Amino acid sequence: MPLLSISRLGSTALFVGAIIVGAAIGGLFPAVGTELATGADPTVLLLVTLLLFEVELPRPRELGAATRFLTVAWLTNFVLVPVIGLGIASLLFGSSPLVFVGVVIYFMAPCTDWYLGFTRIARGDTTLGAVLLPINLISQLLLYPVYLWLFTRTQTGVAFADVGHSLIQWFVGPLVVAILMKLALRKLLPTRTFAALLATVGHIIPVAIAALILQIFAGNVGVILNDVSTFAVVLVAVGIFFVVTYSLAEAISRTLHFCHPRHALLSLTTAARNAPLMVALTSVALPGQPVVYAAIIVGMLVEFPHLTVVTRLLLRKQGISSRKEEAPALAEPPRGAGDRGTGTAWRQPRRYRGARAPRDRQSSQTK
Repeated sequence: MPLLSISRLGSTALFVGAIIVGAAIGGLFPAVGTELATGADPTVLLLVTLLLFEVELPRPRELGAATRFLTVAWLTNFVLVPVIGLGIASLLFGSSPLVFVGVVIYFMAPCTDWYLGFTRIARGDTTLGAVLLPINLISQLLLYPVYLWLFTRTQTGVAFADVGHSLIQWFVGPLVVAILMKLALRKLLPTRTFAALLATVGHIIPVAIAALILQIFAGNVGVILNDVSTFAVVLVAVGIFFVVTYSLAEAISRTLHFCHPRHALLSLTTAARNAPLMVALTSVALPGQPVVYAAIIVGMLVEFPHLTVVTRLLLRKQGISSRKEEAPALAEPPRGAGDRGTGTAWRQPRRYRGARAPRDRQSSQTK
């Protein structure tokens, strides 16, 4: 899979710039920000389609090898992470029930779209991420009324028709379009031209992510500015949540010895939340509760800087790991080569043969 054509530093600067510009537009020109936000859904659909067009979906037999990871990711996203979010919200918002509900709703739903973009930037496993996407979507839609009943003691009655509609809108539609386009273009275009097309898609993906960031910030920053003091504590809660969930993903990846692509995918699927869909569902389930909606929006505004930081950390860790793997051993010969009593000599790498090589005492005595 081709990596981002835009440099890592360039993509980060692009996202930070989108945050700044979007917040400025929403704060200075609210009407313009609202108009921009209306285009967020088409941008999400475009982004998911581009990602699915570029990624190679696995064969059924390849899914068997990923069962362990998918199970771990599901349990982390829908059991461990909601429990962590509930604990943080209970500590900070026990006396503010509406804010409590909004924050918990934000915490409980993993992202079903743009986390694939950040996973790709972090050199994560986007193929497996595409498999995880519909699992996350269906699970959170089915569990939404359960979670809401547990946290608010009211039943929302989300219909299964809503599940089907959301699945078609956010994944099945883009998936079908991406597969049909890929099959047709792969047959119609020469191999080199098709490869160039994939490279062009690679140029567009980070720009689409930046556009989505700008739209969401422009449309929602005004809600926060209207009641800064209340939502400052929400920012603290979301920050704590992100630190704890990042540490959780690190611990799980280290314990289960996940490779970097799966480590990156787990870190970003537990970090990214599905705020847009949660705002839509909550506006139907709990009408006339702007404080609840605003609490979800605050989490969404903090999420993009956090994802950018997590992406940079994952890339830095991969760089350090790669350098360690590539570094030659200078002080000692490799095990099994030149060991005492074996009669075999350790041969230095070509670039070190001009220097003195470490000598084996026993072999020198034997000579």
